[in-house]
Amino acid sequence: MRIVSVFAVGGLALGAAAACGEAPSDSNAGGTAAEKYTACMVTDVGGIDDKSFNTSAWAGLEAAKAADSKIDIKYVASKAEADYEPNLTQYVNQDCDFILAVGGLMGEATSKIAKANPDQQFGIVDAKLPESNVFPMQFNTAQAGFLAGYLAAGMSKSGTVGTYGGMKIGPVTIFMDGFVDGVAQFNKVKSKTVKVIGWDKATQNGSFTNDFVKQDEGKKVSDALVAQGADIVMPVAGGAGLGTTAAAQASGGKYSVIWVDVDGCQSTPNCPALLTTVVKNISDAVKDAVVTAANGEKLAHDPGYLGTLANNGVSLAPYHDFDSKVPAELKAEIEKLKTDINSGAVTVTSAAQPV
Repeated sequence: MRIVSVFAVGGLALGAAAACGEAPSDSNAGGTAAEKYTACMVTDVGGIDDKSFNTSAWAGLEAAKAADSKIDIKYVASKAEADYEPNLTQYVNQDCDFILAVGGLMGEATSKIAKANPDQQFGIVDAKLPESNVFPMQFNTAQAGFLAGYLAAGMSKSGTVGTYGGMKIGPVTIFMDGFVDGVAQFNKVKSKTVKVIGWDKATQNGSFTNDFVKQDEGKKVSDALVAQGADIVMPVAGGAGLGTTAAAQASGGKYSVIWVDVDGCQSTPNCPALLTTVVKNISDAVKDAVVTAANGEKLAHDPGYLGTLANNGVSLAPYHDFDSKVPAELKAEIEKLKTDINSGAVTVTSAAQPV
């Protein structure tokens, strides 16, 4: 089990939950209402079809339901940040056993509602809040981003690679920090001068869509990076990044993309344009947290959950269509880097790393 938990007698009360307006008709067969354990998810903007972090979190709830027949799941999609508090509150009022907030942007709203409801179990992705009833699920994606940066530098023909984000927040910039440092590692080892555009780790400034939904904004930003010579682009922008993947596929090989969060060859229609994905294994973290809580075990706020390369909480996805194009030597170097990061021989840092 990946989740660090403290075993306790009693655990969380199991209760029935009323139906939710936006929840899919997704109930379990068998068992009485009194035996049900209800896990309710509030998405960030973009919804469960963002092919990214919301999609992954919902997959985790589906996996929890598959693992334990007494678990019922449902979600409500936030259309804007103003929806966070009312969406969380409605699930408190519906007596959900576990309420999941997806994304660091939901931190302030979740903290407020959790403080007002200390007996309610919450979970949150990409944040750690002061409230002990909010189980934190965080990810050191800089480590996997480092591998992706090294790969991009090794695969670039133009000598320029790019990255951009959806918003300048820690769960986004941590990917970009790792990516930049991975390119720098390649340059150091190979005595090369591959350039990264779109993010300056030193100044923590770069290119952003300021949106996680609008694909035209993602395309606009990546078009600018490609115009400056980038032949590999890593969008860290949720659904907005789909504008980049579609344009890359339409470019006929002019440039390729490194996706993030969920393996893009499983979640997007643009696999032929994807070099790899920096995977953040939200789904397993969510599944394990919900199954643990449903079994009556207490979720430990400290230390919570931290996904790393070592525990497969973050990873680099397979190369899929690019597998035959990535040189065996480069593949071996990336595997060695992974080992060195896990052992501490190579240290990956980011201002946004979870502590």
